[in-house]
Amino acid sequence: MNLSAKGVRARELRNAMTEPEVILWSRLKRLRADGFHIRRQAPLRGYYLDFVCFERRLVIEVDGGQHGDDEQAEHDRVRDAVLAREGFRVLRFWNNEVRKNLDGVMYSILMALNGAD
Repeated sequence: MNLSAKGVRARELRNAMTEPEVILWSRLKRLRADGFHIRRQAPLRGYYLDFVCFERRLVIEVDGGQHGDDEQAEHDRVRDAVLAREGFRVLRFWNNEVRKNLDGVMYSILMALNGAD
């Protein structure tokens, strides 16, 4: 199989998911039975999205502590603006939210997938 550089990088990222990403993915992949096709570490516009449902234009990001520093926060704002211009809604959750409140995180995601704000 001949993968593009983006495809190779996406595969590397899928194989190196953080613990909170693995936890969330274990729940997100079950949504396929409900008709939601969630992809992980998908490339789009030069970015790799933690999780995305292209049909619902929803991006789900799981952020660690590095996203709290000013430089990374600015990078995230720019990235979110690029994705918004492409018609995507971005949901961001902290690692600890996924670890400690997975049901609440999933509720927010399901509401967004079903069109609620």
